[in-house]
Formats: sequence, structure tokens, C-alpha cells
Amino acid sequence: MATSPCSSSGVSSSSSSGFSIDTGLEIKTKSVEQTLVPLVSQITTLINHKEKSKKSEKTLQAIQRVGQAVNQAVGRFVAVGETIANENRELKEEMSFACSEARRAGETIAQLTDMNIGEHPEPDGCTTIFTDKTGVVKAARLLLSSVTKVLVLADRIVVKQIITSRNKVLTTMEHLEKVSSFQEFVQIFSQFGNEMVEFAHLTGDRQNDLKNEKKKASMAAARAVLEKCTMMLLTASKTCLRHPDCESARINKEGVFQRMRLALEQVIEIVTDSRPNREREMAPISIYTGIKEFKNKIEGLRDNLYYLSKENVSTMLEVILEHTEDFTDSAYTSHENRERILELSNQAKMELEQFVAVWMQAQTQKTKDIMEDLELAILRMCQCIRELKRELHNAATVLAADLLKYHTDHMVLKALKIAGTEGNLEAVAQYTCKLTEQKEQLVETCRLLRHVSGTEPLEITCIHAEDTFHVTGPQIVSAAETLALHPTSKIAKENLDVFCEAWESQLSDMSILLREINDVFEGRRGEKRGYLSLPRPGKHNSNLKTLKPVKLDAEEQGKIAKLGLELRLLSSDVDSDAEKWDDQENEVVRNGQSMSSMAYTMYLFTRGEGLLKTTQDLFHQAEVFATAGLKFSSVLHAFSNQLEDDDKPLLLLEIEKLIPLSQQLQITAKTPVQGKTATFTKVDTCIQKTKAVMIILSQVLPICWKLQRKCKMGNGCFQTSPSWRENHLQNVTNEDGMEGKTVEAFGVKSLEHHVANLTFLESK
Repeated sequence: MATSPCSSSGVSSSSSSGFSIDTGLEIKTKSVEQTLVPLVSQITTLINHKEKSKKSEKTLQAIQRVGQAVNQAVGRFVAVGETIANENRELKEEMSFACSEARRAGETIAQLTDMNIGEHPEPDGCTTIFTDKTGVVKAARLLLSSVTKVLVLADRIVVKQIITSRNKVLTTMEHLEKVSSFQEFVQIFSQFGNEMVEFAHLTGDRQNDLKNEKKKASMAAARAVLEKCTMMLLTASKTCLRHPDCESARINKEGVFQRMRLALEQVIEIVTDSRPNREREMAPISIYTGIKEFKNKIEGLRDNLYYLSKENVSTMLEVILEHTEDFTDSAYTSHENRERILELSNQAKMELEQFVAVWMQAQTQKTKDIMEDLELAILRMCQCIRELKRELHNAATVLAADLLKYHTDHMVLKALKIAGTEGNLEAVAQYTCKLTEQKEQLVETCRLLRHVSGTEPLEITCIHAEDTFHVTGPQIVSAAETLALHPTSKIAKENLDVFCEAWESQLSDMSILLREINDVFEGRRGEKRGYLSLPRPGKHNSNLKTLKPVKLDAEEQGKIAKLGLELRLLSSDVDSDAEKWDDQENEVVRNGQSMSSMAYTMYLFTRGEGLLKTTQDLFHQAEVFATAGLKFSSVLHAFSNQLEDDDKPLLLLEIEKLIPLSQQLQITAKTPVQGKTATFTKVDTCIQKTKAVMIILSQVLPICWKLQRKCKMGNGCFQTSPSWRENHLQNVTNEDGMEGKTVEAFGVKSLEHHVANLTFLESK
């Protein structure tokens, strides 16, 4: 997990001064990482001040103030850490030691930056300084490593709170399972409800704080199970208490308790990063993931012909084609889809044979013609595999859409309810068969959707949906059987209603999931992350409201289609370049992907598709895109400030092109026009300028990626990222110490409050 601007393994920082830090501690949450960033930046600023031997009195005073501020802030930070240590005996020794190291390092920095101003004045008004630079660097490293350790230990306390809360829930659940009277059940369930609320708050905060998107999705899935099962547990338990000799009621109740226990265990595995041996292995790799990896490997051969072995490439394709059997073997895949998938699979095998032949030849004869043949073979292979992916996506999503449409009336559930209230066990058995068939269809569809989901979080959501249908189906059956055996029981009827509602809710969730999968596939990622800012009443530019939105006719649509296709290709290039980055949360990557998503929606407009329905929609999107371009230029400037001087010129040249182009597009998009011809001209200009910006993006991302790799390989140095400024400079707080404050919830947030004080001098 990436934990800093420059490191993927531990918190680190480096600069041209030679200062670097790697704590070796893995940071799993955003709060801990963001707390450390200002400290890293402040200390780097301090170190960089030491590079010149002569300083003006004003500079010396600033350095001295920074050193003193660091020491004072560390003192307050340590006071909080020591309070935490006193309240948590199992961590007291480790925490106290880390606090002691941090205090010692802060005091050392204050001593070493005490310049004794005025003792050795020189004619030019400057003072030659002989401060022990090595000592400052050493103290800074000690400070960062000890502060990081304090934060990580504080984070362990948060994890401990979640575990303690889970244990309380489990204990109360055990009592609930054993109760034999309604009065006792009501008392214990009230306690259980309060404990579940506490657990929900703790796990919700943790979910939002997790850096790993996959873990975030897993946590969301587990918490969704617990939320829905809480109501099921209530009605299932009440039904069992009312009908203690009913076997189907007992089975129904036990199913709920078992599912809740599994969800509670899943939460703890996520927060503790543990995986017991008994846990089932993660589902096989999805086709989407396999295709993405295969495509990246094939394209990597452009840079290094010996990057892979022939056997490795063949095995990767074999694995992909094996997974396509999930589609071709499925009883729910249409005949046309099955035939097309088999045809494309055979084509992929043939393309691979031709590709390998050219590739082997290129390894021995590196002539211009052979290299051109290799490039063509790579393009053909990638095109073939893309077509296969599209066909699989189509097969899965069409099946899911048809199935959801077919089951919108919930006829089987309604029939089961009627049969239950009539006490008709034969009818319940008949509709149970139909519900079981529906369940199998939905489970199979979720399995196919997982293959084409496009992202790991969506894969996890597909697995969650599959499990939910798999478990809820039999629970509905047992609840219906109970009602059929006790048709006048209001509690049994209420229980069946709750389980049917859970099924309907999951169908609704699956509909949303299907939309998200289609969005990812069609490049509309921006909608979910707020990249696409469509016009809303009263929100967009007021001078646009009086203008009538225009739709292009067929001839005009045709004229911009070619231009739109160029935009689509550029968007694909940017996406491919972005995928190469290990850290997908890097600001350069995120802003690049954001702009690529917007450009793709503009491409869809040129085809008469997508969310941009009118020219007014397009102009607003162009304005948002232009603003994003200006923001991206700021991000690139910040990135360039981390580089050594030799690496900057090429990047700065591209930034200088980006700013005026974005400004021109912004002006064009805002300028009102009237009349069909003028509107079409404005559309054409907006897309042309968007294309020009995307060309720069397609050049900038590879440059940044190479420079970042150069840094990681030790051939260049990054300084710390200044991106924290926007978020943290506003967090400066009064230096009010700890007087008059309770210690109730000292943890990461309390420590953040005190580390924030380290930043206040940096802006001076």
C-alpha cells in the first residue's frame, strides 16, 4: 500500500538535500497518512534551508522559529500519546518509548536550529552558519519514525475498539439465541440494538478511512449484511419463540445467526488484515483482470522483446479462455452469444500463433520491417482480445438486464405469501421450486457479471450479491413453510415479509450494480467520482439559461463523428497510460483519469449517445473540462517541484502549453451563441480544443510515469508533495495545550490536531 508521495512500502520522504525517511511501517488508513504529510513537508523545508552556508538574519530567525515550533508541537503531540499509553496498558511500553524518542528528536532539532543570531555578523549582513546538518537530518529521521509509530499504535487502539465492540455483539447474540421467553428476549434485544449501533458507527468510520478500495468494498458488503440481518434476526427469533416446536422456524433463525457471525468475522479480518486458514479462498481471477494483465504484458514487449517467455503468454491466454467456459457452459447464455464467444476464442488462439511467430522473428532480426510487423501483430492481438471482452460483457449484462426486467413484478414472492397465509403446503412447495430456479439464475448471473465488472470493488459487490441470493432464497422458503404451518400467525407473516423485502432490496441493488458495471465499461467512471458535472437547474452559468438547447442534425453529427473518434482514441491512450501507475490514487493519475472520463462523454455526444443530450450539455461539460485542465496544470507544477532540476524542463514545457489551451476552451465554452450555424461552430471548436488538451495529457502521463520510476529506482529524487497544503493549512489550531480537556477519545484524530501545529510556519 502506498503510504507517501514516494514510497509504496512505508512513510518516506526525500529531497535534493539528501534527506530521506522510510519508517518501514505500513499505513492502512488515510487519517494516519494525512496526519504525517504536513510533518514530512515541514521537516523537509527545514532541511532544505540548510543547503547554503550563509543566511540573512531574517532567514535565520525563520529557521529558528521553525525549529522551536516543531519542538513545541512535538511536546503537545507526545503529551496526547502518553495519555493514550496510560489508558492502554498492553501498548504502554511501546507507546511510551515512541513518545520518548519523538520528544528527544524534537528537542535536538530545536537545539541544532538555534543560530545564536548576531554573534558572528559579516559585512554583507549575512551570517555563516556551522550547524550540524547531519545531526538535523538524523534527528528528523528519528522524529518521523517515532511519530509514525505513535500514530500506528493509536490506530491499533481504534482496531481494538472495533474488536471489543464485535465481542460485545457476539456475546449478546449468544444470549439472544438461548432465550425462552418474550420478556427476556425484548430486554436483551434492546441491548443488542444499542451494541449494533455502536458497532455500525465504528466500522463506518473505519470503512471511510481505509485506503485500500478492495477492503473498503468488502467492509461495505459485510456491514450491509449486518444491517439487513438485524431486522431478520428480530422477526426470525420472535417467530421461533411463538412456535418453539416448528423445525422450519428454527432453521430460519439459525440461518440468520450464522450469516451475522460470518459478517462479523469478515469485518474483523478486514480491520486486522488477517486471513484464517479456514477461510475460503478468493474466487478465481476474473476475465476482465486476466485480459487487462494479458494486454499490458503484450504491449510491454514494445519496450523489451525479452520481457516475457512464449510459454508465459500462451498460459495467460489459456487461463482467459478457460474462464470463458463459464459463459459458454451456462444454460442462460443465448445461442448467438455462445457462438460468437467460441468464434472469438478460436480467433484469439490463431492471432496468438501469428503474434508469437513475428515476435520470435523480431528477437533475432531487428529490422525496421520486422518491428513494424510486430507492432501490427500487437495491435491485432489486442483488438481481438478487446472484442472478446466486449462480447462477454454484452452476454453478462444483457442476461442480467433481462432477468431483472422479468422479475420486477415479484410474482413468485407474492404467490408464496398467498400460499403461506392459506396454509397451502403444496402450493408453497410448487413456488419454492420456481424461487429456487430464480435464485440459481441470479447466482449464475452475478458470477458472470463478476467476470466483466471492471474493478476489484465491483467484483466484491458481485460476490456479495451472489452470496445474498444464495442464502436468502432458502431463508424465504423456510419462512414460507413456517407461515403455511401456522397461517394465522401474524409474527410468521411479518417474518416472511422481512425476508421477501431483503430479496427485493438485493434485486434493486443488483440493478444499480449493473449500471455501474456498464458505466465502467463505457468509460463513464466520472459519474461516480464526481468527474462529470452535468448542468442542474440553478447550478450552471446563468447566461446559459435563456438559450435554447440545440440538438445537432444527422449531417452535423456526421461531421463531428471523425473528430469524436480521435477524442476516443486519445482517451484510450490516457487510460492505458494511467493503468501503468502502481499508485492509482496519485494526484497526477486521478486528474488525468478524471479528464479522460470527461473527454469520453464528449466523444459519446459526437455519436449521439451518452449523458450529454444537447449542445448546452456539451458546452457545460467543456467548461468543467477546461477548469479541470487548469487544476491539472497546478498538480503537474507541484509534481515538477518534487523533481531534480535536470528532469523539469520537458514537463514544464507541456504545462506551458496546457494552461493557455485550457483558458481558451474555458472562454469558448462560456461565450453565448445563437443560431444553428454558430452553435455548430462552437461545438466543433470545443471538441477541437478538448482534443488538443488530450494530446498534451497523452504526452504528460508517460513523462510523469517515467520520472516517477526513475525516482523509485534511485536515479532521481522526489521532494515531498505539497498537495497537503490545500487540505491542511486550514487546520491550524490554537496552541491551547490540553488544559481543561477530557481524554475520552484520544486517538488518531486527537493526534492530528497537534501535528497540525507543525504546519503553521510553512506558509510564511
